[in-house]
Amino acid sequence: MRWVLPENIQDALPPEAAKLEDLRRRLLDAFRVHGYQLVAPPLVEYLDSLLTGAGQDLNLKTFKLVDQLSGRTLGVRADITPQVARIDAHLLNRKGVARLCYCGSVAHALPANLTASREPLQLGAELYGHAGLEADAEVIRLLADSLQLAGIQASRVDLSHVGLFSALVRLGGLDKVQEETLFDCLQAKDVPSLRELVVDLPEALRPALLALPTLYGGVEVLARARQVLPQDAEVLGALDELETLSCQLAGLPISFDLADLRGYHYHSGVVFAAYGGNSPVALALGGRYDSVGRAFGRARPATGFSLDLRELAAQAADPVLPGAILVPADQAAGAREEIARLRAAGEVVIVELPGHAGTWREAGCDRQLVLRSGTWLLEPLQGE
Repeated sequence: MRWVLPENIQDALPPEAAKLEDLRRRLLDAFRVHGYQLVAPPLVEYLDSLLTGAGQDLNLKTFKLVDQLSGRTLGVRADITPQVARIDAHLLNRKGVARLCYCGSVAHALPANLTASREPLQLGAELYGHAGLEADAEVIRLLADSLQLAGIQASRVDLSHVGLFSALVRLGGLDKVQEETLFDCLQAKDVPSLRELVVDLPEALRPALLALPTLYGGVEVLARARQVLPQDAEVLGALDELETLSCQLAGLPISFDLADLRGYHYHSGVVFAAYGGNSPVALALGGRYDSVGRAFGRARPATGFSLDLRELAAQAADPVLPGAILVPADQAAGAREEIARLRAAGEVVIVELPGHAGTWREAGCDRQLVLRSGTWLLEPLQGE
């Protein structure tokens, strides 16, 4: 059983690998024409650098090992976003707006859900240097365009704001243990447990916390939130931002889920999740994370999104690709110029090896190159 892979770790066989690569190239090309420049951070880093600004969320997901050269603890990246923030803060060191994108494998110590891979192929885009909602609107539209490019129509894009929960924590004077317990309940939308937890909290705060899991749906949610949440400047400011952003995103299927706090420990403002296809979970997640740049010693407004290319490929239709062309071994020498011309045109050309015992259709061939009256012609592959 030496060949058995660990749980939630999979190989990508030729059809799937080709689909992943096709999606990767098309999406990165789309990012490029929007001005997003490609970066490629390393797979491992010193753990303290890898987790800077990311909080407990990533610490629990990260594989750790000891560097035999330095003796320091290394981490296998579980998220590329903090690495890109480090690159923006310390390597590029640009004063103006920077648009960066990436694609690479990450490793998770535990799967995000029962069916998730522990080796997602993470692809994303990040925008640094602009604190306005225009930046958030740009990356959300880029996300919607990315799904559409993959042949998936976004069924909804949920917006939320971590400032709502942080304001309630501040108003209630909650300690870290209470904050984490409430956070877990809200994430699970466990209303019975939430009712038990708020019993000992200030009476004025209880209705607001109990209302959060019910505040999901269309734009009417924001009006209802203004009625049931405290009339606090931070709360009202967060609701104003969500309302303004939804107007800027007219034409997209925008909805709201004000109890959605994924990434709460390092996000600092608007957060969003995109759904589509037949996936029961979000296909892409993102939001504003200004505090991460501050943790690297250079405060930079930042917003972006990422997705697992494997999950996206599972929802996307298989690309229609032409089959390969077989060249018989006894004709290969005379067909070199024609083979070169076909390959330059993007065709896959496979030259037969003498004594080959397999079937050429297994190799993807559906045509063959033959010489007829001095002319090279493509004909349907016979037999096999």
